Amino acid sequence: MFSAAKKMLRGLANAALSDAVDVSEINGVRALHLGSATVQSAMRIREPFELELTYTRAIMCFLLFHRDVKQMLTIGLGGGSVAKYVYAHCPEIVGKVVEINPRIIQVAKNQFFVPENDDRFEVIEADGLVYLEEHIDATDVLFIDAFDSNGIPPNFCSQDFFDQCANTLKNDGVFVINLWGSDKKFDVYLARIEQSFNNKVLILRTGKPGNIAVFGFKQGVADLRLNTLRDHAKLLEKTHKIEFLQFVEKLADNNNSTNNRIFMKSDR
Repeated sequence: MFSAAKKMLRGLANAALSDAVDVSEINGVRALHLGSATVQSAMRIREPFELELTYTRAIMCFLLFHRDVKQMLTIGLGGGSVAKYVYAHCPEIVGKVVEINPRIIQVAKNQFFVPENDDRFEVIEADGLVYLEEHIDATDVLFIDAFDSNGIPPNFCSQDFFDQCANTLKNDGVFVINLWGSDKKFDVYLARIEQSFNNKVLILRTGKPGNIAVFGFKQGVADLRLNTLRDHAKLLEKTHKIEFLQFVEKLADNNNSTNNRIFMKSDR
């Protein structure tokens, strides 16, 4: 997270939405802010389709767990970092992003190179909560990155919400959410996710305290042996500029593990 900037371009927020949508630039990095100095999304201007922030690269670890992702649904657009990356580097994945704020959609397209809708990518202006309720067994990967100036909106961290997320996934689907490590309710949110996903959950810390990627699995992961994960990470690193091997080691550190494999609570 960085604050302050050489340049702040303030846009008028939608009348029904309280947060202003701000864009800053410093040292070649453009950032999105929603009513505060907190960075919601960041993009290196010379590499608009790469992942600037560590947590966004950690989100891509769903590729370690699901080897045949065809569909990805994201709730919350922001600057579209992960959605753009998937569009540019994972041609086998069809991505949909649901965003309620039309101003964010406008800024993401005008300032952050979010592509126009086509047969592989679509930004939908809609209420993410309603969209999830209307789409059951609909996606391989569900990514939740819904923040405002106050953090995660209450409706996006309730038990009912996480239950709905599980219902939106296909049987072998992967849920991933970006949470703040410094959030006093982090343990509460994690417990709710564990309940919704029957303790088939892993966490990946990306800073101190920083962002934490939480992964939930509808059926579990077929193989959490470290050698298997490392081999797959090496394979992924041949086509992605993402530190998958480092993330495997962090996954081992952040969750119950032995020298041979990582365990989830459901394994006990």
